[in-house]
Amino acid sequence: MRIRLYAALSLCLILLGIAPKLARGADFVPLPAIAPIPENNTMTQEKIELGKMLFFEPRLSGSNWISCATCHNPVFGYTDRIPRALGHGMAEGPRNTPTVLNAAFLNLQFWDGRAKTLEEQALGPIQAGVEMNQKLDLAVQTLKGIPEYVSRFKRVFGEEDPIKQENLAKAIAAFERTLITPNSPFDRYLQGDKQALSEKAQKGMALFIKKGCVDCHAGPILSDSDFHAIIVPGSTDLGRYTVTKNEAEKHAFRTPTLRNVELTAPYMNNGSVPDLDLAVKLMGREALGLELSEEETGDMVSFLKSLTGEQPRFDYPILP
Repeated sequence: MRIRLYAALSLCLILLGIAPKLARGADFVPLPAIAPIPENNTMTQEKIELGKMLFFEPRLSGSNWISCATCHNPVFGYTDRIPRALGHGMAEGPRNTPTVLNAAFLNLQFWDGRAKTLEEQALGPIQAGVEMNQKLDLAVQTLKGIPEYVSRFKRVFGEEDPIKQENLAKAIAAFERTLITPNSPFDRYLQGDKQALSEKAQKGMALFIKKGCVDCHAGPILSDSDFHAIIVPGSTDLGRYTVTKNEAEKHAFRTPTLRNVELTAPYMNNGSVPDLDLAVKLMGREALGLELSEEETGDMVSFLKSLTGEQPRFDYPILP
């Protein structure tokens, strides 16, 4: 009830031309420029640089040609732009690749939420047979055989034998925490720049609130990090149920972030929706029970495109 009342109030503010006050509300807030940092994984420039190398390192895979960046490609918004990821032996995975951009703000990782932290998530794809298909102890041994990695791990972690699974995960997670996309037109609008959004995008934002999209897509990354069952064409995936075995969570998936959503097609957990227009219509129908008009859909898409922020900039690593 609180969200519904707030949504109605927010719509009135928009129509009155004082929408920047939304930044002080509970539903929309600008994206922070720095992600939360856990107590057990401090950020240093050397650790970030090591994590970047490991993110692009194909020798962590069983085939020596797949890296984290294979599916989370920076040129594709840290996705792969195909319906479902292709991994070891060109095997097709069961789900669409979610973006790593701003993942540091999520409470749970993966579509089904099976990892609680970026550190826990980082080791999953390395071991998955349909992804990188490598045993973690073999990945560690590979790194130990490369002198440059040995010296870098020692400098970062200050241990006698620093190349181990825990530190591998910490380094990759440290790099991923730098993949933040602030200063989108939407953020600038929330901070008081009324000209940052086009009239069409402002109409789309008003509809986004009025129709109830903010019930699930709110906060700094426009995701509640919760799980919802949406009927997606062609999907038989049991989703969150595979983790919890809770009957009520069959076919439920974590709400994806809408940040940079124009860069991360195709959409839905199985990648069956090729563009934003169709995604908006599908979510209107399945999540809200509404049939959105072409004009409403276009306005919402314009708003969603305003969520594209400044992309991370760095020099690609030269691997040893």
